[in-house]
Amino acid sequence: MRHIISILMENESGALSRVAGLFSARGYNIESLTVAPTEDGSLSRMTLVTHGSDEIIEQITKQLNKLIDVVKLNDLNMNQGNVNHIEREMMLIKVKHGSLRDEVSRLVDIFRGRIIDVDEHSYTVELTGTSDKLDAFIRALETDTILETVRSGVMGICRGEGALKL
Repeated sequence: MRHIISILMENESGALSRVAGLFSARGYNIESLTVAPTEDGSLSRMTLVTHGSDEIIEQITKQLNKLIDVVKLNDLNMNQGNVNHIEREMMLIKVKHGSLRDEVSRLVDIFRGRIIDVDEHSYTVELTGTSDKLDAFIRALETDTILETVRSGVMGICRGEGALKL
């Protein structure tokens, strides 16, 4: 099962490599990873996506909690008191438009994206949403029209009053 793990950690050099090393040493895969400072400059928020059974995820969270840099963590997929989460990912995708100019533009509108750069041969599209939405947009395009794709990785946050704070 896919799990989104949100980690509040000290904003220090080497913290990211220790988390990645933990996954690597145990043979776990990180599907997506985003890290940025929080409103408190001494802390960073890391959001990572991985796959595994409940037992494997429990083992991962226990190991992560042992790392000195980790202040607090939350598995956003765990239904703790029916706390739901919101997740988003951003994608920039460069698409050849050629004779398909109107078709590509309509597709961007349907997926509520934005064309942020245009030249005589391509559009650069910005699209934000769930990973499934971004995957669906890619599938809707003709494969030979895609020139380049860049994705941010998943970001997630608890809905309502639930928060990952000190």
